[in-house]
Amino acid sequence: MVFDFRLRVFHAVAKRLNFTKAAAELYITQPAVTKHIHELENQLKIKLFERNGSKIKLTRAGEILLHHSEQIFAIYRNLEFEINSLSQRHSGKLRLGASMTTAQYILPPILAAFHKKFKEVQVTLIIKNTEEIQEALQNKEIDLGLIEGFSKNAAIKYIEFLKDEIVLVASSKNPLAAAGSIKPEKLKEIPLLLREPGSGTLEVIAHALKAIDINISDLTSEMQLGSSESMKLYMLHSDSMAFLSVHAVLKELQNKECRIVDVEGLDIERYFYFTILHGQAEALPELFMKFALHHSVK
Repeated sequence: MVFDFRLRVFHAVAKRLNFTKAAAELYITQPAVTKHIHELENQLKIKLFERNGSKIKLTRAGEILLHHSEQIFAIYRNLEFEINSLSQRHSGKLRLGASMTTAQYILPPILAAFHKKFKEVQVTLIIKNTEEIQEALQNKEIDLGLIEGFSKNAAIKYIEFLKDEIVLVASSKNPLAAAGSIKPEKLKEIPLLLREPGSGTLEVIAHALKAIDINISDLTSEMQLGSSESMKLYMLHSDSMAFLSVHAVLKELQNKECRIVDVEGLDIERYFYFTILHGQAEALPELFMKFALHHSVK
């Protein structure tokens, strides 16, 4: 299976365009990576990379091989899963990508239960914002994504997973929290913590605010932070407020560390979505989706 390993070496270099990073990922030396690439080019009788000093890029042949190698690896994953299914054993590798909120508050108990039932399935998870997860899916760096947001990409299939509500929250020590509700105009004056551009949560908030004639640019942004957890901890120690998934603040609400502040006329509901590429029919992503859907309604 020498060709198979050479193909894995090629794939690692092609995705990162860096021999050193590919060597680290594959636990081999950089000279070994170079040797495998040269042998593959000699075998195929064509150059796969163009080299310009320390930088490399794929040739047209390299682009074709990358496309087909990803299809081959997908077939291997399907083959392994389906053969094991004959004896009721599920194994293989599942590459997940999740947006910040889902990765922090939704996925951990599901992953733990999934691992308990399917111990031979190797799961890896990358955590990025919604925009980056969709990009990773299109680049075939992951097999299955879990995101929030309204943006839709024609190359991606979106499957509803779990309903969520985004709420405006303030520390219980914040004087405005005692009121329990505010008028929309007041929202423009409150120092707010917001997520970064590309965040699905920010996109959903911006969409909902239009219903009460408010734009994101009308808000007083105290700070943009890259995760719900950092926003929550900052909010708990300041007079600012934050729009957060109710899943992110369940414990703090129960412990009365923070309170929900209703904005008159504003309701922000959304779904978390599974995302796969159209035409993709891999067994492990399907298994995980079915398991997660079953787990979430228990």
